[in-house]
Amino acid sequence: MFFIFFFIILIGGLTYVLWHIWCVLPFQRGVKLGIIILLSLCFLMMFLNFGIIDRLPLNLGSIVYNVGWSSLVVLLYLVMTFLVLDLGRLVRLVPKAWLHSNGITAAAILALMLGVFIYGNIHYNNKYRETLSFTTTKPLDSGKKIVMLSDLHLGYHNRRAELDRWIDLINAEKPDLVLIAGDIVDMSLRPLEEEQMAQSFHRLTAPVYACLGNHEYFSRSPGVQRFYEEAGIRLLRDTAVVAGDLCLIGRDDRTNRNRKPLADIMAQADTTRYTILIDHQPYHLEEAEQCGIDFQFSGHTHHGQVWPITWITESTYECAFGPWQRGNTRYYITSGLGIWGGKYRIGTRSEYVVCELAPSRSLPEGRGSQSENL
Repeated sequence: MFFIFFFIILIGGLTYVLWHIWCVLPFQRGVKLGIIILLSLCFLMMFLNFGIIDRLPLNLGSIVYNVGWSSLVVLLYLVMTFLVLDLGRLVRLVPKAWLHSNGITAAAILALMLGVFIYGNIHYNNKYRETLSFTTTKPLDSGKKIVMLSDLHLGYHNRRAELDRWIDLINAEKPDLVLIAGDIVDMSLRPLEEEQMAQSFHRLTAPVYACLGNHEYFSRSPGVQRFYEEAGIRLLRDTAVVAGDLCLIGRDDRTNRNRKPLADIMAQADTTRYTILIDHQPYHLEEAEQCGIDFQFSGHTHHGQVWPITWITESTYECAFGPWQRGNTRYYITSGLGIWGGKYRIGTRSEYVVCELAPSRSLPEGRGSQSENL
């Protein structure tokens, strides 16, 4: 039912935008028809991502993915633009002539879209470095530097060359540990296998632990776990392990309705050590507090990826982005390093988190951040 409703909204939005484009373009009928058909085909490429894309050559599949999903974001901003113009016309602030065969209006809308999406793509590629500093009274031989990531969404759009740049960025931090909170795979395992991305993960200079995300389930590939093994990533699936001075707990994604309750997983956890929970989707944050977790790291929300979707995520989650605290349990909900769909960040950011954990009184607690260019 949800997908039918979503499809109806998409078709309604597309019809609304195409009608306004038809009206505002100052060209002859044949030229306008050609532009409408071209825009429609770009939008319809989105539907080729469901099943058909894996039958295409990899490079063609990348074009279909990027054009199709980008058109969805462009459609959102065109709907908002024409709604503002229509409302302006209703209150007599926008002359009717602006919306009919007007080259200036058409050029202004084109310039606005180009400006917004060029900025959005540049902002996406400018990876943000978020730093966290914690102290603990639990036994810790020395300070630890942990790089935390989520939502890489490797696939037709985030390919091996981009993954290699991210790995260089991580290695430059010289971490003791790397944690990934799910959605390493986007929708299909095929691009990862064809470009042998598992080999890139072997370049990481620190041990890597990860949990599953919902997109690993969306891929419906039985080879996901095999890919993790080939990449040298330790998959934590409803389990707890000791990693040096730390106790790491990884939950299966909540897409699996049979995943274990966190309280059951804690029965195998060494809580005398500093405990870090990675759980892809940040629902029911109170569970970590009730179980005495020291720190929880989650992703999934992307902070909406583009404004105003941020408003939806902020109304859905207790914390949709950034640091949080419940009792003695600290949290960080990341907006993600990679992205799903079109490679644009508008009103949000792509980030990786560098967490420095030290014995008490060795490091002042705080939070800082800086921007890093890839």
